[in-house]
Amino acid sequence: MTSPGSAPEPYGPASGSTQSHAHGHTHSHGPAAPVSKHLRKVIAAVLIPFAAAVLVGLVAFWPGGAPAHERTGVGFDRQTQDGRVTKVVSVDCADVNASQVPPTGDTSTASGREAVNEQTGQCKKATVEVTTGDDKGRTFVEVVQPDAPRQLREGQGVVVAYAPDAPRDLQYSVTDVDRSFPMALLAGIFALAVVVVGRLRGLMALIALAVSFAVLTLFILPAILQGSNPLVVAVIGASAIMLIALYTCHGLTARTSVAVIGTLISLLLIGLLGSLFIGWASLSGNTDDNTGLIHGLYPDIDMSGLLLAGVIIGSLGVLDDVTVTQTSAVWELHQADPTMSARQLYRAGIRIGRDHIASVVNTLVLAYAGAALPLLLLFSIAQSSVGTVANSELVAEEIVRTLVGSIGLVASVPVTTALAALVVSADRTGLGAEAGAPAPARTGRGRRRKA
Repeated sequence: MTSPGSAPEPYGPASGSTQSHAHGHTHSHGPAAPVSKHLRKVIAAVLIPFAAAVLVGLVAFWPGGAPAHERTGVGFDRQTQDGRVTKVVSVDCADVNASQVPPTGDTSTASGREAVNEQTGQCKKATVEVTTGDDKGRTFVEVVQPDAPRQLREGQGVVVAYAPDAPRDLQYSVTDVDRSFPMALLAGIFALAVVVVGRLRGLMALIALAVSFAVLTLFILPAILQGSNPLVVAVIGASAIMLIALYTCHGLTARTSVAVIGTLISLLLIGLLGSLFIGWASLSGNTDDNTGLIHGLYPDIDMSGLLLAGVIIGSLGVLDDVTVTQTSAVWELHQADPTMSARQLYRAGIRIGRDHIASVVNTLVLAYAGAALPLLLLFSIAQSSVGTVANSELVAEEIVRTLVGSIGLVASVPVTTALAALVVSADRTGLGAEAGAPAPARTGRGRRRKA
């Protein structure tokens, strides 16, 4: 028996049934309360053709891997190997920077201070050994300036870039540090926390996450590089991720199917609004060194379409959360009071949704602001006006991305709530019981087998 004020199990039987009394303290999650056979047919008539179309799209646009290209040696498009710092010694910067232009002595500017430090400060000379590739065991020297943001220490793992066309002594250079262990440890802690708290549901969420990442890396990214339309690829990939993630995490139930339909409608709205405003605001999608490199390597890629694809994929994760929460809320309200009409269920569910909207939209805006914080600092240093900042393409992209995604999230609440209210209120099962009497038939053993 549940304690007073406690919420019913999300996928368990109704609180008034005998099964609930017998199993109220177990941790198992049964299926969601079933709906009528007619409604299951209606939902299937919508989702089965949609799932079939997604499957056909995956087959038709499957890329078979990213296309090969000749490396440019610029940015991320460089050959890299693993390395390790074997020795670090301190040296006078004047000895290792002898070819540098002598400083003027003016330290009022950043370049002036760097020039002075390069001549008068203490530098570090690091000996680095290549630990992978054909040149395994080869060593080279890396000079680290005193003002360098990345300082090396003995025994540290590093990533080294290889330039085959450079002189032998300059072929290798340190391009980054090796963060594989702390990143793997953090991922392990995350997975453990999810499984310990979420148990089987948490394990299924991790499986869905792995599948989502596989769709992204094996289908979406290579297909775009192959020249397929980024918007079409993003819609197919996002739909596949949505179907796999929601049904894996929440089961093959009518409740999940309503969340899928609500998510799909919201994604379509985001796609339409994104396409309209990206074109209207003349956003090219080519705003930094990385997108410029992509456009240089693959000039046929539609960069504005790539931007729209990013908006759709980025909105999907939060959309899933909103639609599942709203659908579950309506289902639980119906289980608590089966006499509630569709209008009453909608009004109660939308009150819950308003709180969710406020927190989710604020989360989205802060997430994008946090990601663009260095850029916003630069505008603040330049004392640019709000209008100037918002009009720059770098910031305008984030504004459009945030607002279009937020509109889709806001719209998903009433849409999903209305769908869920219509579905559960149209349930014809268990209506043979007398009014005011308990209805154990709604959650009996026979009904549980049909769910």
